[in-house]
This record gives sequence, structure tokens and C-alpha cells, in this order.
Amino acid sequence: MFVLPGLLFLVAFVLVRPFEFIAPLRQIPFLYIFFGMAAYGYLVDLRQGRTTLRPVPHLAWTIALTVWCLLTITIRAPNSLVEEGIKLVVAVVVYLLIAHGIQTFRAFEAVALTVLLCTLWISVVCVHQGMQSSECVAASPNESPQSLGRPDGRPCTAPLICYRDPPEPDADYRCERTGFFGITSISGGRIRYIGVLQDPNEVAMTVSIAFPMAIAFYQRRRNLLRRLLLFASFVLTAWTVVLSESRGGQLVFLSVLGSYFFRRFRWKGVIVALLLALPVLILGGRGGAEAESSSVERIENLYVGLQLFKTWPILGAGYAQFTQHHPLTAHNSYVLAAAELGVFGMVFFIMTFWLGLKIPLYVMRKVTEPEGDVARIWGMALFSSMLGLAVGIFFLSFNYHLVLWIYLGLTGALYSAVKFHQPHFRVPIRTWDLAATTAFGLLVMVGISVYVRLFGT
Repeated sequence: MFVLPGLLFLVAFVLVRPFEFIAPLRQIPFLYIFFGMAAYGYLVDLRQGRTTLRPVPHLAWTIALTVWCLLTITIRAPNSLVEEGIKLVVAVVVYLLIAHGIQTFRAFEAVALTVLLCTLWISVVCVHQGMQSSECVAASPNESPQSLGRPDGRPCTAPLICYRDPPEPDADYRCERTGFFGITSISGGRIRYIGVLQDPNEVAMTVSIAFPMAIAFYQRRRNLLRRLLLFASFVLTAWTVVLSESRGGQLVFLSVLGSYFFRRFRWKGVIVALLLALPVLILGGRGGAEAESSSVERIENLYVGLQLFKTWPILGAGYAQFTQHHPLTAHNSYVLAAAELGVFGMVFFIMTFWLGLKIPLYVMRKVTEPEGDVARIWGMALFSSMLGLAVGIFFLSFNYHLVLWIYLGLTGALYSAVKFHQPHFRVPIRTWDLAATTAFGLLVMVGISVYVRLFGT
């Protein structure tokens, strides 16, 4: 498949982002080069009959969501249409290329392996960072608190120490850990990556939802190399979640493990998953004043989201406009969809996500030979990943995040690969799907409203 090289480079580029720490690469427009390679390869595959035009189940809902996003921002903030529209289109095009360009299991596994290896690289960088001693990090007064800053090599135990004879008297100082490529931690030692994964919570979720791929590769061929890959993936994932101090990341990791053990051992498996995840649950997460402050902050964000939805229940505040009404984003993807896009946009988003869950679930239940074992193994892996995402995005604003759209693309690619071998396979979209997702979205808003009333006072 000619689409594959460009697509693999594109996925690796989006996740690893080498230009962030290798300065000469910033002069080369790799994003557009790899986009062009993948798009051209897809057209060649179509022309040569290697690929067929076969829409995946969530394509129509993705198009509806994209059009609705662009409509709301055109009405609410037309000056931001180009800048924010490009970000949205990039995410959706990545999804389209993966979901429709990959139509065989061999190509699917190549993309899955790329995602897994990139995620392991991110884990290695983060674990190394978390094991370093803290040092002073200078930042200009106008720099974002999220910036990497400039480590100056002076050891510290608190930011106050850094203001004693500082090399940059006018700088603001933090006391952080510094790992490979000068990537610094945040909030006094919480590990993070760069680019789209600068938030520790997003790092924890991203590495956790990739872990099922290591399980799937081992199930596909049980040899020593893949057993070592599985072991390394488990250790690095757990270690990264612990060092991220992410409570949401703990829940995602537990959900991923629990889904596998529940399928095999039912409720006894949940107990086994809890025992395996216990070290992460004990060692990870935050407590004390910092955790309480974070919880209060999240309640405030949710309250703002509810008010925006009440003010504009149909169109919402406009795609990517939440932060125009509040300094921080909603930290809940379901609330963010309702606040920015109104009730219709919320339904479009939840339906798209639900079908990303339903595709692997149907593959596990309905697919038989040929390629039945392969399909069911990857169906379980993606179902576990999407389940982890469903939990994780309840605590993160992840609606337009590239990682989410890569995984939605993978569920589409799984559907396309199954369809290649079983042309009559389909994932039905029924009235109850729409009714259930609409009810779910409204129940989430009602539940969060009650939560804010109870704990926001």
C-alpha cells in the first residue's frame, strides 16, 4: 500500500515531534510533506485498486461534527476560523487517512506498532525525566507556565532557593526535573513530554491506552521478543503513570487492565486487575493542598461549562471558544462539547466516540473466519484502548486532540480490514444508538450540575 510510508511517518511525527528538540528540523515542513505523501499514496492505491472507497461507520458523524464546529466558530468568532479550523482539519484528516487508507491487517499492524513504539519512546523520556534530581529552571516573566524554561544546572529543593544569586535576575524560577533534550517537569516534579503531550494527565492516559497493543502483539505470536516487549510496556506504562501523579491516569490504567481480566475471568478478573494496579494506585496520584486546589479549580471549570451550555444550548459558545470565557478549559470532554457546540455538537461528538467503541465490540462478537482470530485480538485491544479513552476524557478536554483522532482512525482501519475479508460485515447504526448517546450526554450534564452544586459551595 502506497499510503503506508507517509502515514507511518505522519503518525510518528505527530506523537514524537522531533522538531521540538532538534532545532534544524524546524526549518523543514515535515507535517505537510508527510501529509502530502500519505494523501498521494492513498490516491495511488485507489487508482491501482489496492484500496476501495469504503466509508467507515463513524465517517458521517465525523463530517457532521466537523461542519458543525466550523459553523459555530464562523458565527461566534469568525476571526479565529482559519487558525482554529486548520487545527481541526489536521486532526480529522489524520483520522480519515488511517480509517480509509488502511484496509488490510498487515498495514493495520504496521500503524499499531508505530503507535506503540512512539508511546514507549515517550515513556522512556518521561521515566528518565522523573528519575533526575531537581534543578533551577528560568523562564521569562511573559512565558507560559507550561513552557520548558531554561535549566541552569543549580540543584534545588524549592523555587525560593533559585532566587539566590540567579544567573538571570529578571527571570521567574521553578524547581523542576530535567530529562533528555532539556525537557523539564511541571508543578514541582510531575513528568511530561512536549508538543501535544505537555500535560502530565494526557501523558498518563496516552501511554495507558497504548498498552493493549503490546498485549495484542503478544497474543498474535507468543515468542520471547514479544514477551519482553509486553513486560517492558507494562513496567514503563505503570512507572510513567506513577511519575505523572495523575489520578485520571490511574483510572485509565485500571480500566485498561480491568477490561482484559473481566473478559477472561469476569468479576474475579477485576480483583486481579486491582491487585496488579495496586502499586500504581498507592504510589501515584496527588494529595494534600495541591490536590484539593486542583479539584476546586476543576469544579470552577465545570461550572463555567454548564453556564455556557445554558446560555447557548443550540450553537454553544463556538468551537475552540471556551477559553475566551474562562482562563482554563473545561477539563471534561463531554462538558466541553456541550459548552462550545451546544446540544447538537455534543451528540455528534458522543456518537462519533460511541461508534469508535462499538466497532471493536462488534468485531469481537461477530467476526468469524477468515482472519477471525486476528480480528478478535485487535478488536479487544482497541475496545480496551477506547474504554480507557472514555474514562480519561471525562477528566480532560480531549475533543480535538490528535491522539483521540488517531485511535478513532484505528477503529475505522480495523473495520476496513475486516470488511476486506468479509465484505458483508457491517456495524449497524440504529435509532437506539442516537437515543442512548443523547441521553448519556444530557445525563452527564445533569450529573455534573448536581456535583457542582454539592461540592462547589
